[in-house]
Amino acid sequence: MDSISHPSDLKKLSKDQLPQLCAEIREFFIAKILKNGGHFSANLGVVELTVALHYVYELSSDKLVWDVGHQSYIHKLLTGRKSEFDTIRKLDGLSGFPKMDESDFDHFGTGHSSTSISAVMGMAEGALLNNKENKHIAVIGDGSLTGGMAFEALNNLGVSKANVLVIVNDNQMGIDPNLGAINNHLAEIDGINPNLFENLGLPYYGPVDGNDILELVNIFEKQKLENGPKVIHIKTLKGKGYEPAEKAQTDWHSVSYVKIDPLKSETMDVKPVKFQEVFGHTLLELAEKDERVVGITPAMPSGSSMKIMMEAMPHRVFDVGIAEQHAVTFAAGLALEGKRPFCNIYSTFAQRAYDQIIHDVALQNIPVIFCLDRAGLVGADGPTHHGTFDLSFLNAIPNLTILSPMDEQELRNMMYWAVDYVDGPIVIRYPRGRGNHIDYKNEIKSLTIPSSRMLTTGQNIAVISIGQIGTEVQNAITQNSLEDKVTHIDARCMKPLNLNMLGEVFRRFDKIITVEESCLMGGFGQQVKGLALNSHYKGTITSLGLPDVFVEHGEINELRAKFGIDADAIGKVIGRLLGS
Repeated sequence: MDSISHPSDLKKLSKDQLPQLCAEIREFFIAKILKNGGHFSANLGVVELTVALHYVYELSSDKLVWDVGHQSYIHKLLTGRKSEFDTIRKLDGLSGFPKMDESDFDHFGTGHSSTSISAVMGMAEGALLNNKENKHIAVIGDGSLTGGMAFEALNNLGVSKANVLVIVNDNQMGIDPNLGAINNHLAEIDGINPNLFENLGLPYYGPVDGNDILELVNIFEKQKLENGPKVIHIKTLKGKGYEPAEKAQTDWHSVSYVKIDPLKSETMDVKPVKFQEVFGHTLLELAEKDERVVGITPAMPSGSSMKIMMEAMPHRVFDVGIAEQHAVTFAAGLALEGKRPFCNIYSTFAQRAYDQIIHDVALQNIPVIFCLDRAGLVGADGPTHHGTFDLSFLNAIPNLTILSPMDEQELRNMMYWAVDYVDGPIVIRYPRGRGNHIDYKNEIKSLTIPSSRMLTTGQNIAVISIGQIGTEVQNAITQNSLEDKVTHIDARCMKPLNLNMLGEVFRRFDKIITVEESCLMGGFGQQVKGLALNSHYKGTITSLGLPDVFVEHGEINELRAKFGIDADAIGKVIGRLLGS
């Protein structure tokens, strides 16, 4: 491994040396990721696949796209980024996903699933038009294959003459074990002839042992000589080479330094639970009280903590696979049968179902409850995973009620309120990470929509925040002893806004600050400014939030500091406006 700094170095090895190389890569990778954190088990499963692809193909001219892309760490090691590997997922370091401006060998940026075949096919058709004969490869997992976009691409590929190789990396896992008919079909494909791919007109080869480097190299060398589209179905073991990850693949999907550093002493401090865990436990509470309550997740039962209800009431939780569009319209159908569907989608993935939220739910005013997890900054996963656009893109949709709790007790209040609200769809968006209270299980307080909370009652400046970033505002106020100078209002509700509250603020204060952990463009602060303009407000409004950029990866506290929305930065803005 020490002799390889570029894919051309790899080609100097004999085939007999490749098993040793794979063993060295696995050893290097395990040591680095256990120390620094990152996506773990998915990368261990594709060591042999990655080496074989770089050994056989000329990936300076042939094109390779990794679906989702969290399994591209080995690819990065082989393409000149080994010396930077300690920086992966850290601020200003390597991305945890393929990134076109990071390397010429990253031919397409990924992060969301089911996009690889479409991207590669577009490149391949363009190459045909340019009379180029280079190869185009999409590596797509069986989990990503459940996404509708993958089927749209396969349908198109079946009538194409482009040089496209689709490698189906079948490990029976997404983050959680895969469910559904596609999963069953792939598991039984040995005895099925023709199979799904052949029925679509695509030559099929497999299943192949995807962790046998020599077998992979021999197959790729043969396939490289054939033109046109084709599918190779490989079977791999997620977590291969690290026994704990092989046995607990979901737990080891991604790891952190704190989780596994054997030298770090265990702390006995009791910490608040995570927002998603509060969601999961509260959903089960509601389901036990109300038989109408059902849960829907697009392949994220563990990540969303819907697994809590799934284990207790499996018949009332639906894991629909990586299919956000289907999840939303499916939820609409459930709601029309009198159910109270809680459709839990990460904020960034809700973007993929925007049409369905508008057309199939909001337009028809169907009472679906959307719970958008990971709203705001998410940290090391970076721009493909930050939930920084939802307030802006959802605010434009009629009939929606949009709520954003500042803490986990407010999340519970909102979930309890939502069960009995049947006059239209609701969005409750909440962040990644831990809450603020050791005891999250509060006595439920009734909610009036629109509503807001006044947390401090100072005389000089009003700060209006929305969502969990309000805790940074509170910290800024208390750390600087500004309780008598600053009124802090937790808006709670983006749509509809509490106009009575805003009118009172416009009347009383000539200096207002809005704070949001989302994009300023079209966001909360901009909406407040628009209402102020219409009200002929004569004071000044300073809006803090995220600028019109794709925010890179880094720890949440680092990113908040960088963009001026942590307690220190907010305190400085308040101080400047106070003249101190």
